Amino acid sequence: MAVRTIARLLVVLLLSLVVPAINLTQTIIADRIVIEKSARTMKLMRHGEILKTYKVALSRVPAGAKERTGDHKVPEGEYIVDSKNAQSRFHRALHISYPNATDRERARKLGVAPGGDIEIHGLNTTYSWVGGLQRQVDWTDGCIAVTNPEIEAIFSLVPVGTPVEIRP
Repeated sequence: MAVRTIARLLVVLLLSLVVPAINLTQTIIADRIVIEKSARTMKLMRHGEILKTYKVALSRVPAGAKERTGDHKVPEGEYIVDSKNAQSRFHRALHISYPNATDRERARKLGVAPGGDIEIHGLNTTYSWVGGLQRQVDWTDGCIAVTNPEIEAIFSLVPVGTPVEIRP
C-alpha cells in the first residue's frame, strides 16, 4: 500500500514538472476599442465580441471630428493605443495615436496644427469623488473619460498597440 502511494505521488510530481500549469484566472485581453461619440459609449472588444461597455464623458465640443489644436473636439477615425501612463494626472491614461495621416493632411490643408495628446483617462484625484456623475457633463479637452475604477480595469485589459475606432 505504501509503495502505491509513493508511486502515485511520484507520478503527480513528474506530471507537474512536465505539464504546464493552466492559469484559470487568466485575464482576457481586449483586441479592439470602439467609441461611439453619439451614444457616449466605449466598448472593449475581443474577436468581434463585446467584453465590456462603458459610459463615457467626452470633450466640451462633442460633435464633429477634431481638426486643430484648441477646438476641444474628440477625433474620429482609426487609431491605436500607442502608450500607457500609470502616473497620469487623470489617474491612469491610454494615449491615442491622434493625429493619423488623414488628420495631419486635413490640418495641413486648413493651415492649422492638428493638435494631439488625446487619451482615454480617469479623473483627477481632486475630482475622483464625483465618480460616475462625471458622465453627466462633457468636460474633457478632446479626450474620453471614465471613472477611476473603470480606467483601472481598462488599463489592465488593453495593451499598447490595440486598435481604437472612434465613430461620430
